[in-house]
Amino acid sequence: MSVEPVFEAVAAAGSEIRDALAERRSYEEEQNPSGERQLAADVYADDLLGERLLELDSVTTYASEERETVERRGTAADPHHVSCDPLDGSSNLTSNNAMGTIVGVYDQPLPAPGSALVAACYVLYGPVTTMVTARDGTVAECLVENGDRTVLNDNLTIPEDPVTYGFGGRIPDWLPDFADYVEDIESDRLKLRYAGAMVADVNQVLSYGGIFGYPMVQGRPEGKLRLQFEGLPMGYVVETAGGASTDGTRSLLKRSPDSLHERSPVFVGNDPLVERLEMAMADGDA
Repeated sequence: MSVEPVFEAVAAAGSEIRDALAERRSYEEEQNPSGERQLAADVYADDLLGERLLELDSVTTYASEERETVERRGTAADPHHVSCDPLDGSSNLTSNNAMGTIVGVYDQPLPAPGSALVAACYVLYGPVTTMVTARDGTVAECLVENGDRTVLNDNLTIPEDPVTYGFGGRIPDWLPDFADYVEDIESDRLKLRYAGAMVADVNQVLSYGGIFGYPMVQGRPEGKLRLQFEGLPMGYVVETAGGASTDGTRSLLKRSPDSLHERSPVFVGNDPLVERLEMAMADGDA
């Protein structure tokens, strides 16, 4: 079953989310299932995307970072199961920095392994609104205006010569082997770029080449990012664009979450940089 209706629904919702941000900058009283404070914009984006995607005949389940459990509706011969980070980097709304929406489309019920991904996409709310889609071995970038998409690049691939790097977490909390790896790649004269929103950071990697990640840290070896909602879809996009992904030891797409909101270290970027990271972490475990 075609994933195009999913992409169309996400693009249309993305335009409405962008327009609604200015009036939804206040925090709600509730927290999401990961214990993070929710902005009114988080709730709005989740409600809108859930409603629009579950209206599609092909989509029978929807799960998001903002919901404790999977919502089920309808039946289909070859159903799609959709995971969503409705407003990635929403804390940037206060400072008016970039945010995004991340969507994964699976052919197995959630929680589902990376091998079950059939498509993924993200919307970037930057100076302009763009959407990057991955399916059938191809990544495309579109401009989104009033819910309509205009193709900017129908075969987006990660540049071979890396330019940028950016990693989350407090530097004092980084594990020694990871800190050594960062010092090593800095000698390659890569430029530090970190936006505090995964969509924005991954988009820079796809635009200029490099590596982005949120590592394992002292006291939190599982890192911060959710595997189902962030790690797997973005790993799929970057790998489809000719890059690589890893949790520090293996491709994210070889992972299978044990629970819906499971966290994992997440790294995506040019294959040589990802390979060096895995070697550095393996040497530390030796």
